[in-house]
Amino acid sequence: MFEWLGQNWWALWLTLFLVFAAVEMLTLDLFFIMLGGGALAGLVADFAGADLWLQIVVFCVVSLLMIAFVRPVTLKHLHKGAPEQRTNIDRLIGESALVLEAVTASGGRVKIGGDIWSARSQSGVLPEGQRVIVSAIEGATAVVAPQAETAVQ
Repeated sequence: MFEWLGQNWWALWLTLFLVFAAVEMLTLDLFFIMLGGGALAGLVADFAGADLWLQIVVFCVVSLLMIAFVRPVTLKHLHKGAPEQRTNIDRLIGESALVLEAVTASGGRVKIGGDIWSARSQSGVLPEGQRVIVSAIEGATAVVAPQAETAVQ
């Protein structure tokens, strides 16, 4: 086994790359994939006929260069956008909705954007046709409150 590995270092580099790629999939930190890039460089150095010590040097140099230069640029592009950007159901909080069926503390229906949601009121009964504000989402139920303009009427 060790005799075969001594003649086929490419198998070690390929295995190392696959291990780094698997760990990267678990961490999603873009660190281990940079080490994987170094392992691929070691694999290429092996195929080019380099000695083992040179393959290790190539692995180390390429890994360090990727960590120092590629990773920061990649992270910068990955985290583009507003830091407080809301996604999924969080983006519905604060949105205006239209009451389709009277909303009470125990239930009702509202239309948020183009979707119909089950809803319950934070305060009193909200009649059909009233405009409301989504204050929270609890499971598949929107918790709504009257809009300021309609509450004054």
